[in-house]
Amino acid sequence: MTTEVLVEKKKLEKPPLQIHNLGERVLRQPAKRVSRVDNEIRQLAKEMLQTMYSADGIGLAAPQVGVLKQLLVVDCQPDEADNQPVILLNPSIKKFSRELCLFQEGCLSIPGVFLDVKRPEAIEVAYKDVNGCPQTLTTTGLLARVIQHELDHLNGIMFVDRVENVLALNQELAKNGFSAQAVKPVS
Repeated sequence: MTTEVLVEKKKLEKPPLQIHNLGERVLRQPAKRVSRVDNEIRQLAKEMLQTMYSADGIGLAAPQVGVLKQLLVVDCQPDEADNQPVILLNPSIKKFSRELCLFQEGCLSIPGVFLDVKRPEAIEVAYKDVNGCPQTLTTTGLLARVIQHELDHLNGIMFVDRVENVLALNQELAKNGFSAQAVKPVS
């Protein structure tokens, strides 16, 4: 995966973008497809990466920073300088594994809340890279989970909407100052 978006993996005192939190309307709106891959989009990806690293995240979707575009940035190894982040434009999952995996998730838009979510173990995702070239990625484990989590954001879905243990969900949200009313369960 080649990328023209190079970002130093470090925390910035003032990240370029503001991350929106659960309860804010922008997080529930569907993102629009990116029609043109240009320097503006590459700059947005760069600023999203800088913001993600500054918040100790491993994934960030454009709606989380108030931009309703189908753009995700993912880096499951933020401490590895040589590991390049993955930038996905207009991502869509083409295949899911039948095997499901329960794993704890968190979200930069819901700080302090960590809960178990069931997702497919493996996926195949089609997307455009920052050069506008079509790509396909088949992945498992953490990368597959993070892509699914971030892709949900493009459809106005938050990970808490997928939590099955309602008691734990309500306790965690209350403990961290979030309203359970902001959750919209998905079937």
